[in-house]
Amino acid sequence: MKKIAGISMLLVAICLFTWWMGPHFLSSGNIENLLRRTALFGIISIGAGFVIMGRGIDLSIGSVICLVGILTPWLLVEQGWPVWVVLPFVLGVGVSIGVCHGLLVTRLGLQPFLVTLCGLLFYRGLARGITQDQTQGFRGGYESLRWLAQGKIPVPWTNGFDLPIPVLILVVVAIAAGVVLHLMVYGRHLLAIGRNESAARYSGINTNRVVMMSYVICSFLAAVGGLLFVLDVGSAQPVDFGNFYELYAIAAAVLGGCSLRGGEGSIIGVIVGAAVMRVLKNSITLIDDIPDNVEYAVIGVVILAGVAADEIVRRIVAHRARIVARNPRE
Repeated sequence: MKKIAGISMLLVAICLFTWWMGPHFLSSGNIENLLRRTALFGIISIGAGFVIMGRGIDLSIGSVICLVGILTPWLLVEQGWPVWVVLPFVLGVGVSIGVCHGLLVTRLGLQPFLVTLCGLLFYRGLARGITQDQTQGFRGGYESLRWLAQGKIPVPWTNGFDLPIPVLILVVVAIAAGVVLHLMVYGRHLLAIGRNESAARYSGINTNRVVMMSYVICSFLAAVGGLLFVLDVGSAQPVDFGNFYELYAIAAAVLGGCSLRGGEGSIIGVIVGAAVMRVLKNSITLIDDIPDNVEYAVIGVVILAGVAADEIVRRIVAHRARIVARNPRE
């Protein structure tokens, strides 16, 4: 809870600073767009969080988003597949990728970094090969399907503010993920593996199955994100669609309290971390004094500062706990 409180304070501080520097920050249009993008990145960040909590890593998230984002309009428009076939197919692609990653990590004992790095290259290369580097789009059709990413629900008594549909999808995903992580045996097993995999194995936990499931969840949510991203923007170019999204997802998870050492994390924290990432990007866009070409530099500095501050606080608390343990009467 302390980590969630800390990152929430950082989010509030960034919002106040952006509002002070850019009055348009609180406009209905900007808030709606900010919520939509936060929801989309929040979904993929939750998946990254599951893998990180099990002491893994997934660098292929952006390429999975690209592959699914390319396949969806390509199958619908170019190949003429019906919607009811395309949707389960592209989501199944995400699940299959997660199974492959899990098998390579658990059965062959390969390093997650290497496995997912190869996936990062392969899935984007596959998307480029399938489409011959041609942009894929919906050509003005499938408006009812695109409502999943672009739709809004009017909110009463808010002077024209509408709630984007992706926010509701994020809420459903977050509730499901929270139940799995905090109320089910699987979540306790995943955190136990993140803390000490050998001890978890000796205590009778099927570590291979738990770890594999974390990669399946991550790739499935990346596929959901890829579907929503392409429905939102309407087209996808295989060269750059989803570029660096895996870094945004990992950064959001780490900012939200998921330790890269494993065994720590919460769904609420991940969502707040994703919100920090999107508000930062929105701030750079709105504030004239910050040039757009230093976006990644600014985000990198803020992330590093946030993680460093959290580590410093953790060490101070641990040091004080050791002092109290040595001198209980004090």
